[in-house]
Amino acid sequence: MTKLTSVEICAGAGGQALGLEQAGFQHEALIEIDKHCCATLRFNRPKWNVIQGDVSQFDGRPYSGVDLLAGGVPCPPFSVAGKQLGQADERNLFPEAIRLVYEIRPKAVLLENVKGLKESAFDDYRNSISKAIKRLGYKADWKLLNASDYGVSQLRPRLLFVAVRDDLAEEFVWPDAAERAPMTVGEKLYDLISARGWRGAASWRKGANTIAPTVVGGSHKHGGPDLGPTRARQAWALLGVDGLGIADEAPAPDFVGMPRITVRMVARIQGFPDSWQLAGGKTAAYRQVGNAFPPPVARAVGQQLFQCLAQREVQYAT
Repeated sequence: MTKLTSVEICAGAGGQALGLEQAGFQHEALIEIDKHCCATLRFNRPKWNVIQGDVSQFDGRPYSGVDLLAGGVPCPPFSVAGKQLGQADERNLFPEAIRLVYEIRPKAVLLENVKGLKESAFDDYRNSISKAIKRLGYKADWKLLNASDYGVSQLRPRLLFVAVRDDLAEEFVWPDAAERAPMTVGEKLYDLISARGWRGAASWRKGANTIAPTVVGGSHKHGGPDLGPTRARQAWALLGVDGLGIADEAPAPDFVGMPRITVRMVARIQGFPDSWQLAGGKTAAYRQVGNAFPPPVARAVGQQLFQCLAQREVQYAT
């Protein structure tokens, strides 16, 4: 069986890493600065090489030659909530990603960010990233993908950047959308929200008959465990969910009104398996989930990259 390796920066709670693992990649290193995220990664995958630290201090040269450099560089520089300061934002880590491409020289690169980076205001910056990567011998492409097209029960548009080494680039194609529509929130969460015998669960399930709005994770400096600003909470209310907070457990049997959902429920909506445990208190756990890259999307793109790189490995072997 073909073995392909990866290094991931800004690994977070492991959404992208899990999806890439499912696609067949073996992680040589995962770099993450947040202690709770690192604890989550180590608990769920004790054998992973999790490195807690600042990406700007990470030396990629010991990992020269891995097949894939992946990551979800911080989104605040390009999100509305982060004031869209772009390259002027100190949290912008695209330059560090380019440095690591130079040091590691992987066969392919996969980076994800918010859809705000797709706006015309950032055209020149996206082009500069593409040009820098192309000068290193890669063909680069940007594509906006909706998580709901890959089985995730929320829209969650994300902008993906894929660069493949020139001699391999013709083999890569973006994944097609799944043929089946994702489950509604009611379908997705019914067993969890009815776990304590809530008598209103069946009726709630019927009312929660669409996918969720995009989960908002909140920053490390601002935002607690709730489902986002007013507009997001209003969207959740249409599904019969109180977005003003995150519950500790499912509603009691005699609960009346709109329930709040738990961190585990949000994690399931994001595409995490129920077995994926989250470290830290409720606020830390919710931020990890809310900021994650949905594993099913990472798996879909990862499978295409794996097929692209593995196919060429087979050609070389023969």
